[in-house]
Amino acid sequence: MSSNHQKKYSFSAISIKPNVATRFRKFSKRISRSHTDALETMMNFFDLNELSPNESLGANMQTLENSLKKRINALVAIIRDIEKNQTKPTNAMLELLFQENPNEAAPQEEIFEFEQQELITENEELNHYRNRYEEVQQQFHSVKYDLEKIISKTTYVKGSFGGGYLKVDLSKDEFENIKQKI
Repeated sequence: MSSNHQKKYSFSAISIKPNVATRFRKFSKRISRSHTDALETMMNFFDLNELSPNESLGANMQTLENSLKKRINALVAIIRDIEKNQTKPTNAMLELLFQENPNEAAPQEEIFEFEQQELITENEELNHYRNRYEEVQQQFHSVKYDLEKIISKTTYVKGSFGGGYLKVDLSKDEFENIKQKI
């Protein structure tokens, strides 16, 4: 390897007992790439968590446990309050809404009896539709006649100011007759 690719570090020696050094090397291989990184990670852990290797975790763990218990108890209290003030009243209202009153008699359904319809033959059916068609045709011709009458009596009058307008020349009686037909 060339010296350009190597990083230059300055190292410092520490005297450690051989059995502790062997144990540290095994530990270091498990948690980090180098002994320096392993040692730095451990020191950061102790600093970040405000722990001392000389003190027992018993007091700190009990404090942590008590803190967690307080938070859990607070959450339980919040959930109970929600249940008491929101869920139960809403549930009770819904139950009352959908609850059937046993004192009330069930409403009786109306019974519809359909009359037996007389069967008709094809000729009768054909005559019915033919008559109905003729009625509709007569109505159509009547409306068409009235419309043609209105159009024939309509004239365009040019206005002196702005656009012109349409003038319908019908008597009041003729107009009322057309209104009643509609």
